[in-house]
Amino acid sequence: MNRAVQTTPLPPDSDFSSKVPRRRWGIAWLLGFGVLVNYFDRVNLSVSQAALHSEFGISTVTFGYLLSAYSWTYALLQMPSGLLLDRFGVRLVGRVSTVLWSIASFGAAISTGISGFFAARLLLGIGEAPTFPANAKAIGYWFPKQERSLATAIFDAAAKFASAIGVPLIGILLLRFGWRWSFAATGFISLLYFALFYAFYRNPSEDKRLTAAEREFITRGGAQPEDQIEASKGAPLAYLLWQREVLGLALGFASYNYSFYLLLTWLPSYLSVTHHVNLLHSVLYTSTPWLFATFTDLLVGGWLVDALIQRGWNPIRVRQAVLIGGTVLGLGIFGASTAHTPLAALFWISLSLGGLAAAAPVGWSIPSLIAPRESVGTLGGIINFCNQLSAIAAPILTGYIVQATHSFSGAFVGAAAFLLLGIAGYVFLLGRMEPIPDPL
Repeated sequence: MNRAVQTTPLPPDSDFSSKVPRRRWGIAWLLGFGVLVNYFDRVNLSVSQAALHSEFGISTVTFGYLLSAYSWTYALLQMPSGLLLDRFGVRLVGRVSTVLWSIASFGAAISTGISGFFAARLLLGIGEAPTFPANAKAIGYWFPKQERSLATAIFDAAAKFASAIGVPLIGILLLRFGWRWSFAATGFISLLYFALFYAFYRNPSEDKRLTAAEREFITRGGAQPEDQIEASKGAPLAYLLWQREVLGLALGFASYNYSFYLLLTWLPSYLSVTHHVNLLHSVLYTSTPWLFATFTDLLVGGWLVDALIQRGWNPIRVRQAVLIGGTVLGLGIFGASTAHTPLAALFWISLSLGGLAAAAPVGWSIPSLIAPRESVGTLGGIINFCNQLSAIAAPILTGYIVQATHSFSGAFVGAAAFLLLGIAGYVFLLGRMEPIPDPL
């Protein structure tokens, strides 16, 4: 039967909603900082190709495998981490995972060969695996439905902003102090996040700083209830895997993540190889599309979606329009396949990333909207598992395509074709985003 959670919409101009405290937004920004740190770890490697080639003599194909190594363990642990989150909670799983990814960053810094580097990247994937399912679950607990897109956009936009500032900052750090210090720096930042998360994150039921007024606002707005009895079981994995909406969301997000990781891992090399931009200017040019993506993520996928819903627009149609429309704009990656100048390439890549970024927070808000009670972590794990299959494939296939054709054009065309499949998944399978009934 369908869950019996009653939602009482709270108009933003009511006295109650305008005066309610804002503790929940501090939680959103804390989670956003965690994702920022995550992506510093991920982009660190993408600017290190020349340095690692000089140090270890790696080929383009080997670098492609090294770029994807993190995603192997990350993908493998998505569904287990979702189950662990639903069983043991965001707080405990988040603390353990943060320690692991901090160790991995320092491990990369002291690696003496490619095998050690691979091991550090595999450990990084283990540590960071729960991040996005945990954040989706936490946002479901902490936010009413009418604020959930902006709350989700805060942590999702951090992934784009990390690429915008992380690539140039880490690139400059690498050029001035060497690649080992660039990885050590991300280790120290990871430890800082661990301290903040340990000190401040609690579920609403555990947070002594949460006022009664804000707790009522969150509950009346349709937040996911904390249910310790249901947390011990949740919806079975197999039950969720057979749901049409889950398959559509997974396919759409997998196509998004393929383009995202292609650009996350290969964009500096693409600008350098295809458009002969040197490393320093390449990492600076790379910031442009990621800054634009940060802007569209927060403004369109976050603020605009919530603003329209709060003004009485149909929530399903608003989310469908941004989710599908943003993914359609993602097809701009096809234009990069024929770009002949750095500026033309950046235009098409910015259009693509901007559209995909606008769609992403809507997509990540959907698990907390449709999942059965205490199953958001498991559903988020399913989605992110499919995401990471794409994250594994994109760097490796791009490496093979570039080595075989001496061009990035084929890689961009393939990404655009995959996005077309993702759009079909959103339209025909996800559809109206109906809540999934609780299993009998």
